[in-house]
Amino acid sequence: MQELNRIKREKLRWACRRGMLELDLFLVPFFENAYETLTSEEQQYFSEMLCHTDPELLSWFMGHEVPVNPNLQMITAKIRVFRRQYNATSL
Repeated sequence: MQELNRIKREKLRWACRRGMLELDLFLVPFFENAYETLTSEEQQYFSEMLCHTDPELLSWFMGHEVPVNPNLQMITAKIRVFRRQYNATSL
């Protein structure tokens, strides 16, 4: 069971690496520092969110658009908040 969890986690880590540096800066630190604090439902929403295209994700993270799905709205908002806090502590 632990091996399956490790494999799932590694697949998610890989899915966080996108074709845009801007997305990597949102997703990778969030995954490495906050993913484990999410509920199992939120982790599912995170995984679902990763199925969307890079342009969609970037638009959501930049606040230009909002996902139609309320669960994705919630998880993208958490990532945006995390990114602001992460940037503030990184300075």
